[in-house]
Amino acid sequence: MDYIFMTDASCDLSEQQVNEIGVEVIPMEFQMEGKCYLHYPDARMMSLEEFYAKIKQGIDSKTTQINYEKFTNCFEAYLKAGKDVIYTGISSGLSGTYNTCLMAVNDLKEKYPDRKIIAIDSFCDSAGLGYLVYLAGKKYKEGASIDELADFIENTRLNVCHWFVVDDLDQLKRGGRISSVTAAFGKALQIKPLISVDDVGHLVSVNKIRGKSNIIPTLIKYFERDRDENKDNIVFVAHADDKEKALELKKALKGMCKEVQICDIGPVIGSHVGSGMVALVFLGKRNLNA
Repeated sequence: MDYIFMTDASCDLSEQQVNEIGVEVIPMEFQMEGKCYLHYPDARMMSLEEFYAKIKQGIDSKTTQINYEKFTNCFEAYLKAGKDVIYTGISSGLSGTYNTCLMAVNDLKEKYPDRKIIAIDSFCDSAGLGYLVYLAGKKYKEGASIDELADFIENTRLNVCHWFVVDDLDQLKRGGRISSVTAAFGKALQIKPLISVDDVGHLVSVNKIRGKSNIIPTLIKYFERDRDENKDNIVFVAHADDKEKALELKKALKGMCKEVQICDIGPVIGSHVGSGMVALVFLGKRNLNA
């Protein structure tokens, strides 16, 4: 290929998925116990098991967006080699990373006027970004041109439906996303926030689920309501240290789609949602009605 397709580690694609589609993943930083780690698809600096074990112990984790220098270095390595670059990563509605990327891209366009550099806001988060990148990566491997790939990403991103159920209310409280009182009442009543993504990539609390037994029926309900009617579509099920729940959801989707792939939520998103989150991502129509 005469161009490189790039994303970042917030996509939560596995090493196997990344290798399958040939996408280049820019690692992202997280900090625990005074140390900095980079998260890659193979989790080479800290395994997901160790990460979630620390989270369960109450150890804080902070994330850092990709800086200007990192973007410049990653892109320029390919531009120097005569390759064009297309990047889509974590939504601007969730992080300042995309805006930083644009600054690097604008400067590099002046330095390499004969090269094409495209950066697209995904309006997607976590496994939703991974899903968009995976679908785009299929087109990339099939030989789509850089402009064809850009068109596909732009025309598909708002059709990626995200549904997340968060289990760790203490982690949401530590991150300042809910109050101590809300966390306490939620835990006492076994209430789980149901979160989706709006058309500019912001996380939106849509509903509340009472009791773990209602998580999967609720996700299936929204899937049946919002999905594309094409049963040949692939669906992603993602989880933060709860593979049992992910497998249960995969089983519930049997016969409703072509294939279900299970993804692990990494430290970039796991730092904010804690352990136990489960997510369902699919093609359809974004609908934030409860």
